Amino acid sequence: MNAIISISRRSFIIGVASTAGGLSLGFNVPFIKPALAEGSETAPEINAWVVIRPDDTVVIRIARSEMGQGTLTGLAQLVAEELNCDWSKVTTEYPSPAQNLARDRVWGNFSTGGSRGIRESHEYVRIGGAVAREMLIAAAAAEWGVPASECTARMGMVTHAASDRATFYGQLAAAAARMTPPANVTLKDPKDWTIAGKPLPRLDTADKLNGSQVYGTDLKLPNMLNAAIRACPYFGGKVESFDAAAVAGMPGVRTVVQVDETAVAVVADTWWRAKTALDALPIVWDEGPNRQVTSASIAAMLEEGLGANDAFIGARQGDAGTALSAAGRTVTATYAYPYQNHATMEPMNATALYTPERCEVWVPTQNGEASLAAAAEAAGLPVQQCEVHKIHLGGGFGRRGNFQDYVRQAVSIAKQVPGTPVKLMWSREEDMLHGAYHPTTRCRLTGALDADGNLTALHMRISGQSILAAVRPEGMQNGMDPVVFQGLVLSGTEGTLGYTVDNLLVDHAMRNPPIPPGFWRGVNLNQNALYVECFMDELAHAAGVDPLAFRRKLMAKHPKHLAVLEAVAERIGWDNPPAAGVHRGLAQIMGFGSYVAAAAEVSVTDGQLRIHRIVAATDPGHVVNPAQVERQVEGSFVYGLSACIYGECTVNGGRMEQENFDSYEVLRMAEMPDVETIILPSGGFWGGVGEPTIAVAAPAVLNAIFAATGKRIRTLPLKNHDLA
Repeated sequence: MNAIISISRRSFIIGVASTAGGLSLGFNVPFIKPALAEGSETAPEINAWVVIRPDDTVVIRIARSEMGQGTLTGLAQLVAEELNCDWSKVTTEYPSPAQNLARDRVWGNFSTGGSRGIRESHEYVRIGGAVAREMLIAAAAAEWGVPASECTARMGMVTHAASDRATFYGQLAAAAARMTPPANVTLKDPKDWTIAGKPLPRLDTADKLNGSQVYGTDLKLPNMLNAAIRACPYFGGKVESFDAAAVAGMPGVRTVVQVDETAVAVVADTWWRAKTALDALPIVWDEGPNRQVTSASIAAMLEEGLGANDAFIGARQGDAGTALSAAGRTVTATYAYPYQNHATMEPMNATALYTPERCEVWVPTQNGEASLAAAAEAAGLPVQQCEVHKIHLGGGFGRRGNFQDYVRQAVSIAKQVPGTPVKLMWSREEDMLHGAYHPTTRCRLTGALDADGNLTALHMRISGQSILAAVRPEGMQNGMDPVVFQGLVLSGTEGTLGYTVDNLLVDHAMRNPPIPPGFWRGVNLNQNALYVECFMDELAHAAGVDPLAFRRKLMAKHPKHLAVLEAVAERIGWDNPPAAGVHRGLAQIMGFGSYVAAAAEVSVTDGQLRIHRIVAATDPGHVVNPAQVERQVEGSFVYGLSACIYGECTVNGGRMEQENFDSYEVLRMAEMPDVETIILPSGGFWGGVGEPTIAVAAPAVLNAIFAATGKRIRTLPLKNHDLA
């Protein structure tokens, strides 16, 4: 618990507002002695993380958001492990962002993205559990008049073996809450875990199965109205005029309001009535300056960047330019990656209740503090007069983190209907047309091979959009976006290149079309893995070397990268012939602090692709719930293969063309291959799980398709290619 950083409430609001809802801070959390929570006589708060009821129920507070990835259960396991409580009596609750701010951010960062939910908070939540355990032991020792060192805590009980006494946590909680927290605690070695590290069932599964789990779209409040919204479909456009009188008499309609310069909303007693009136509402759009932008014009912009002189350098070793010029043999290929939509199953929504004195918002959000800042800004109220209630998300994937447009809209509408809660829900079409899209990029790769087929030089030129430049400019480094180079840098803990090339240059020509980019699950690791891993396959075939053997020669100094690659190769039987008509492909990458690899088996018959099997390996350092890691990996392949086969957003006339799942398809259950997950936690670091393996889905499959057909696919999605 060193280097504690203090952040003021004023700095918090300024910082969050200036980054369009982005907040990413790294710090240790102080465990100051808290006051007892309201109702503490029946449920004392031991510290910010742990509340224990008289019936021995342990309430563990979870600051990060749950959106299907299992973070809620994993964090609860870490706290419960150090608390030594009875897992069968554990439940959870979300502290609110306003409570966090009022208590000097005792729960730390609420942001849930970048596979950071556990890996960036594991230490301080474990400390929270350990501190509470020691306070419970101290309370028992004081009651019995014995040294605390003679007492032990286990399974929700404190015992004193010498006097054969024991008592449950629920009986000690009130006294423990008044104890002085210890200044230092020792955390358990992961090898001694009994709750963490185990494949325990998720805490939120039952509520989802029995229908009691409330999502944002399910929320009902007394006297609540519903709002449907339509924003200008053209990027950079706005509302010119609308005729509210034309729908004022329609059933259930209460009012029609403008929302900032870009949108119009209808408020009615039901959402469908609001949507029906909105469809009938005459709106004239100012189409803005981007009406001539198309996918073709964007492609031309990116193509120009591939040969431009202006480029930011992300990785450099030796002299790639000179080595390539002098090489006797070079291989060059150009790859491209399209725009993609988050396409969460639950469209954007938020419910807001505004009065001149207070604003409350109920919202599925990946960052409750960003939602709070957005609500306060839209309400025009001090943050102390606002509150955000977090709800489980029906999918996030990055869309509900930095981007709080739907929160601002909900508050803006509610402000025009004061005193009445209003639930804003986007239609699927609205959700598809107004995303923060996975950015489009292109990459030209040139490699030099010597007479023995060794890779002696490599230049990767990436041309395309910067996410940070658009949504978090304070993260730029002298004009460069470092996130562009995920998985391609020479050092660091986020994502290093797994190959040693004596002469290497990786650079980025930034080209930013007027399409809003955003953090999309896996971010830039997705296309970077495709670029480098498919090109490694191309180089191996050009050199006449087995793709695994070719990689091995470059990976001697990268043992963790090599370990996951070897694991998938061995499991899939790389050295043994596959079944007739079946072909294999490999890929590996490091991202979000973890090392991952995949091996795919596919067949192509009469141009029809079938993906039979994928073996995936991941080394995230430590594993909190191995069953959940397996589910995360399996789910990541659903997402990654959907992008590989179908995912593409195209621009025409300054707007997106895809408006629903009929034109933006996702993987069907019948298309999903068997996925086998190998977990190889090597210890000593904490990596992410939810995102890294997405990146190896496409390159493993594309390399297998080449093995099957001899066709090298360099642009996604596969639906645009004839494999016959």
